Amino acid sequence: MKSLQCQQKAQGLRAQDSRSRRTAVRVQANGSAPEVPPGLNKWSSHITQPKSQGASQAMLYATGLSEADMNKPQVGIASMWYEGNPCNMHLLNLAEEVKRGVVEAGMVGYRFNTIGVSDGISMGTDGMSFSLQSRDLIADSIETVMSAQWYDANVSLPGCDKNMPGSIIAMARLNRPSIMVYGGTIKPGYSQLDGSVLDIVSAFQSFGAYAAGLVTEEQRFDMVRHACPGAGACGGMYTANTMSSSIEALGMSLPYSSSIPATDPLKLDECRMAGRYILELLKRDIKPRDIMTYKAFENAMVTVMATGGSTNAVLHYIAMARAAGVPLSLDDWQRVSDKVPFICDLKPSGKYVMEDVHKVGGTPALLKYLMAKGFIDGSCLTVTGAWLERRQDHGGEPGGLPGPEGGAGRGLPVEAPIKSTGHLQILYGNLCPEGSVAKITGKEGLQFTGQALCFDCEEDMLAALEADTEKFRGKVVIIRYEGPKGGPGMPEMLTPTSAIMGAGLGKECALITDGRFSGGSHGFVIGHVTPEAQVGGPIALAQDGDVIAIDADKRVMDIVGVSDADMADRRARWTAPPLKATSGTLYKYIKNVVSASEGCVTDA
Repeated sequence: MKSLQCQQKAQGLRAQDSRSRRTAVRVQANGSAPEVPPGLNKWSSHITQPKSQGASQAMLYATGLSEADMNKPQVGIASMWYEGNPCNMHLLNLAEEVKRGVVEAGMVGYRFNTIGVSDGISMGTDGMSFSLQSRDLIADSIETVMSAQWYDANVSLPGCDKNMPGSIIAMARLNRPSIMVYGGTIKPGYSQLDGSVLDIVSAFQSFGAYAAGLVTEEQRFDMVRHACPGAGACGGMYTANTMSSSIEALGMSLPYSSSIPATDPLKLDECRMAGRYILELLKRDIKPRDIMTYKAFENAMVTVMATGGSTNAVLHYIAMARAAGVPLSLDDWQRVSDKVPFICDLKPSGKYVMEDVHKVGGTPALLKYLMAKGFIDGSCLTVTGAWLERRQDHGGEPGGLPGPEGGAGRGLPVEAPIKSTGHLQILYGNLCPEGSVAKITGKEGLQFTGQALCFDCEEDMLAALEADTEKFRGKVVIIRYEGPKGGPGMPEMLTPTSAIMGAGLGKECALITDGRFSGGSHGFVIGHVTPEAQVGGPIALAQDGDVIAIDADKRVMDIVGVSDADMADRRARWTAPPLKATSGTLYKYIKNVVSASEGCVTDA
């Protein structure tokens, strides 16, 4: 345990480092206007220069452009702003600051909006069917506006989970100079009854705890009412912070972008700085595919493993890499998992949140540490125009980043990790012949064997748990027909996992699904089972009472004791249930989406 004097000294150094970073950011943001050389309007010149495009020019003049502006590069500023979600509700203001920085850098900035879906709000309802497809709609809409309007560069401002991969997929497709500015993380909430730290998962788990009689109605409502204090994405190493921190490692956002809280003044400074960095990218013709190499994707995967990140990163990075023309598969994830320890004690499986990372040096300190330990390749290019290793030079030394209890010291405890290999494991077997993704931190054990308890939808499982929690003890819970086609949209099973954890069953049952898990899910959970039930995958043939054996060490998940003849008989009697959508956007998604093992892309 550190002495009080040591703690005070560390706090002082961290505060000094924070002030230094703030000063450095503001000096760069508020310096003299840079020179914009001619010829950077490579794309916008198609409509601003030819006399034959007079109507285009007339409409641009109507938006307020001057004659001089017609020769400037145009930057499309894509915001995923909407009011109905704390992750996104502040992005309109951030987009205004980005535009200010773009204009101050001597360019034209045009803001436009795309959609978003709040996973936290839609979780546990049919609304979750629209979540994953929003990733591809975001990518499609950014690509559409950027291409139709002939913008020369892009700055995207995502907030919630699917916003970030959607933005990066669009950047990779367009391959024009681009920067992602993360909307930032929410601050923690606090109980009004006992002062304990709360976050969105506290609210999710309150139902299971209440159903099991572990908390009163007053305590349940206290968690719900005070879990989310304001703007920002869910505060633990859930999907939003998983994607933002790993995208910073990928090189597609500015240093500290992923760890600066949404309401910190530094976030406004970052927004204004984006204009100058976009200008430099235009000058040097540095494009997303120059940055997003295989090594850069490997750096991102390492960051996901080290921080205990979300299973969603697996399918998102497969999709992002595909858009960038980089081959990436489940086996690449397993190779990284085999060599990278899980070292950050962050929620949902740990106790810290992203704001804690910000207080001790931010994501750059983590990346610097991982580089020093040989896990990250510092020679990769970033949107700063510098190599990753040089980009971290202005960051402080890693100083006690969140690790396990007793892991005091200047660095993270690689030598004494939470788990010696990655928490994400790729499992195969007769239940998942094309693969599945397990999130196993080691705290819940590495093997589980139990009888199957099968449900054909999430709602049936929740109703059964509310009626009788003891029925679930020792069981392998299967929730199926929740895949990309069957769900449809591969909804996240955060409500079921939270209910299980809240009921105190986290170590006494396992959960398998062809759906996804939220970054907030924890416990013995295996998702992304392929082939999915809707297309006749073996998960559709499992029955109550079947023995399911899961071994994370051997990376195997099997139905045990059922003969090939019995499985063949079950298959002969199986028929696919009707599609849950037969028209509209979800029907289009069902018809186009590929499996989770291929990233659930819709343009294959």
